[in-house]
Amino acid sequence: MPQDYSNDGNDGELNVNSGFIIEEELKKLPKKPGVYLMHDAADAIIYVGKARVLYNRVHQYFQKGYKRSPKIEQMVSRIRRFEYIVTDSELEALVLENNLIKEHRPKYNTMLTDDKTYPYIKVTTGEPYPRILLTRQMKRDKSRYFGPFSSAFAVRDTIDLIRRIYHIRSCTRSLPKEIGKDRPCLNYHIRQCDAPCQGYVSQEEYRKNVDEALNFLNGNFDPVIEMLQQKMKEASDTLDFEKAAEYRDLLGSVRHVAQHQKITSEDGEDRDVIACAMDGKDAIVQIFFVRGGRIIGRDHFMLRIGLDDDKSKVIGSFMRQFYSGTPFIPREIMLEAEVDEQELLEQWLTQKRGSRVYIKVPRKGTKEKLLEMAAENARIVLTQDRERMKREEGRTIGAMKEIAGLLGMQHINRIEAYDISNTSGVESVGSMVVFEHGKPKNSDYRKFKIRTVQGPNDYASLEEVLTRRFSHGLEEQKVLEEKAMDQELGKFSVFPDLIMMDGGKGQVNVGERVMKNLGLDIPVCGMVKDDFHRTRGLYYHNAEVPMDDRSEGFKLITRVQDEAHRFAIEYHRSLRGKAQVHSVLDDIPGIGETRRKALLRAFGSPESIRDASQEELKAVPSMNAASALAVYQYFHPAKH
Repeated sequence: MPQDYSNDGNDGELNVNSGFIIEEELKKLPKKPGVYLMHDAADAIIYVGKARVLYNRVHQYFQKGYKRSPKIEQMVSRIRRFEYIVTDSELEALVLENNLIKEHRPKYNTMLTDDKTYPYIKVTTGEPYPRILLTRQMKRDKSRYFGPFSSAFAVRDTIDLIRRIYHIRSCTRSLPKEIGKDRPCLNYHIRQCDAPCQGYVSQEEYRKNVDEALNFLNGNFDPVIEMLQQKMKEASDTLDFEKAAEYRDLLGSVRHVAQHQKITSEDGEDRDVIACAMDGKDAIVQIFFVRGGRIIGRDHFMLRIGLDDDKSKVIGSFMRQFYSGTPFIPREIMLEAEVDEQELLEQWLTQKRGSRVYIKVPRKGTKEKLLEMAAENARIVLTQDRERMKREEGRTIGAMKEIAGLLGMQHINRIEAYDISNTSGVESVGSMVVFEHGKPKNSDYRKFKIRTVQGPNDYASLEEVLTRRFSHGLEEQKVLEEKAMDQELGKFSVFPDLIMMDGGKGQVNVGERVMKNLGLDIPVCGMVKDDFHRTRGLYYHNAEVPMDDRSEGFKLITRVQDEAHRFAIEYHRSLRGKAQVHSVLDDIPGIGETRRKALLRAFGSPESIRDASQEELKAVPSMNAASALAVYQYFHPAKH
């Protein structure tokens, strides 16, 4: 267990009178392995490092005449205090250093500028009747995982193909406990599932299909192709041309999947291939994912580096951050250049994987050629796409970081924004839009038709929407936890880091009240507008947060607010057809079809009817004093 030897003389902003004297504290450093954190005058963590011997390593930063890089020299000039955590081993220090860098994102550490997750295919082999599904989290369970894949679309296509060939179920029923409790789903009727939920297929037969599907995912396509060719021929010979066409289409899909797997080696090994391109303060790391001897995808990352950093340092820093967050670690990792402490990295990766991991730097043969290909791709991205990536990073992830800083939060990955739309309280609807890493996530958008609120009450409508959304999420989390299911199965179970309300103090109070009632600790802020209905800034903790209207954070808030409003208005308009207009007037006592038509002919819309006076309403043919009063009172309940 790490021991915390933190030395902080002041809980608030530090200054020269904080009581922390660097020269004195240096003498107290233990001669043990651990992690050290450097703080500046504002007490922000500006650097995190690890050491085999803390006493020796930290002393080096403050020794006169010790040769340091320009970046470290600048960093040292800003240090006002340090703290350290002693660990039992250097390997433990490596893990802790990595976690702290990801948590605090210090200015002088080499940092990834984006965070990505990758889709995997998960086969729930620990279940009596396994399922195949997409996931972005690999857990230490009894399931089998395949990937990562660079495209979620490719994963979904592959899963759909496997279900069609092997009739693997897609439902979430708990089998065999729920066998026979409900009717078979549509997949059974379209012959894409053998309905184990009804007991139509034995567990042994079903597991045989699952084993064949696992074979397919391991890249063994030939048996599938031969089987489909044989079945297509048999169906054709018996003149069952519809069945033959079905097998023909499946055969085409299998060949399509097989053709998109580029063979890179004959050993069938899982490996990652990592190369780097550098220019000034920018670096691109390219990584190829090789699974079962085939390239299944690639990705690249932009890093912020120092002028004195070389490829060895950049790749080493990238590996520590990347493999601390990725759910899958391959058996072999091939690098363009040797990295410092390679043996220590191998120990750490082996510990995370649960079996031996090898780090290699190929010098010849096909493996070296593969690295050259990765390096060339990195150079292309650096020279051609660097400015575009910087701009995109600034307006998305950079903007999220800016907002997090303004609100005093460590990080913001997911934002949910809410808005209400109605016409005089008629057909009130709520919208929920989601932004992840600064980009809209349309698949998580949700619409709410207000059920319990009568009339134009935005506060009560917001309370209903938030209560329904987060109550549903809590219930979903409970079900997923009880059934040990993947969170990807339930969109409501994913909660935001920040809730944004379209409005100021009143809307924020509603959001905070709902969070308190549900026992949730999610920050809520308001997106306030000026007198011209333009975004002005954020309302947070009972105060308006000053913002530069030229900043990327401000522009992102404007986009979020506009998107929440657009989505709500779009849904509301979809409900405002002829039938909805009729239903509004039908709800008013004494207004039948004749008077309804007369009112619409006279005023043209419900909005104009709402704005009319009693005398104007009474003047409409077929209307009288009583019916005019009823209409007026319906639209203006507070005045009577």
